[in-house]
Amino acid sequence: MRQYILACVMLVLCVSSFADLRVETGNKLYSEGKYQEAIDAYQKIVNTNLVSGDLYFNLANAYYKNGDLVQSIIFFERALLLKPQDADIKYNLELANSQTTDKIEAVGVFFLSQWVNSFRNSASSDVWAYYGVSFFIGLLVFLGFFFFSNTVTLKKLGFFLSIAFVVLMTVSFTFSYHQKQKLVNREFAIVTNSSLTVKSSPSSDGTELFILHEGVKVKVINALGTWRQIEIADGNQGWIDVDSIEVI
Repeated sequence: MRQYILACVMLVLCVSSFADLRVETGNKLYSEGKYQEAIDAYQKIVNTNLVSGDLYFNLANAYYKNGDLVQSIIFFERALLLKPQDADIKYNLELANSQTTDKIEAVGVFFLSQWVNSFRNSASSDVWAYYGVSFFIGLLVFLGFFFFSNTVTLKKLGFFLSIAFVVLMTVSFTFSYHQKQKLVNREFAIVTNSSLTVKSSPSSDGTELFILHEGVKVKVINALGTWRQIEIADGNQGWIDVDSIEVI
């Protein structure tokens, strides 16, 4: 059993070292202006499922420099899923989006919901989980004050701080779960067709509603065969063929 575990550890270390070498190779090619070669190097790592926010970010930048706006947006979005607090990713994604054809005004969001979403997106699922565990440990400490202290002051302090830490722990784990679900259930996609007609029904005979162009982010809300019902930022909905989008 110990030999099996050791072999697994050695395999992981070897794969990780090989991936690091490819990342360094990709970075060197990127700095030399060999963007397609850098893309190939980064993509080989992605194909092994050894991915990270930094890797996606590097790949997105290489695609952008190579003139592939759609793929750059896709990988900036994927990087942002893993590192939602990263300012560089947000800036580069906004820069790429500013060069798309369609300028869609998003539906207004209630300021409180917007604040909660912004706060939740300030950290990844793992970070919120770490916070939750920390608050749970704090909860145990203050419960100890409440149950085992001999003074009324410490009992009151333990009681009220325990309530506060329960709330903080619940919020942290809820945010962690939400961020994890965004990684597991990929609801959003990017239009990859240069021009796309959105239909009123999942059929080529459906009424033409509006046209989208490559690079637009859509939310997939339903599926029927090879058709996907999508919603764009302004709330408009319609049906498109699955081959015209790529899931983030």
